[in-house]
Amino acid sequence: MRYDGGVALLKFRRAWRNAVGLTNAKIQLRNPRLPELGAMEVEALADTGAVHVCIPAHVQMQLKLEAAEEKEVTLADGSRKLVPYVGPIELRYRNRVGFAGALVMGDQPLLGAIAMEDMDLVVVPKTRQVIVNPDSPNVASSVAKRFASLCPPSESATRLVDKAV
Repeated sequence: MRYDGGVALLKFRRAWRNAVGLTNAKIQLRNPRLPELGAMEVEALADTGAVHVCIPAHVQMQLKLEAAEEKEVTLADGSRKLVPYVGPIELRYRNRVGFAGALVMGDQPLLGAIAMEDMDLVVVPKTRQVIVNPDSPNVASSVAKRFASLCPPSESATRLVDKAV
């Protein structure tokens, strides 16, 4: 089997996103190194098929986020591009907070899977809503180490998936 550089996976993800649809979430972004700048509220595309947080260049400039390095990213069409990687950036959604690095690209902020996991957020496929994890509504929870035989999936998460199908 020949490796195609992930193009087949990218095509599958694109088809899945088109079938499921995308959702938006209002989040607050802030530079924790410069708290005097305050937070800015943005409408972010919440995409569980994306990995990173992405922000447009104007958000980087407004928050005065410094580039730590450049990262090579593979775009949906299979092409590759070098983009600035900035941070840290503070993200807030409802009663959740997270910190991440962000890729500077695109024209709309994007909330990827790592940040959503960090803030313990879930996307309900049926309603296309971003919500806090119903298993831990008051405080974000995380699994540092999982033993599959000892820690079955949570009941609430399983019910959400079952309702979506």
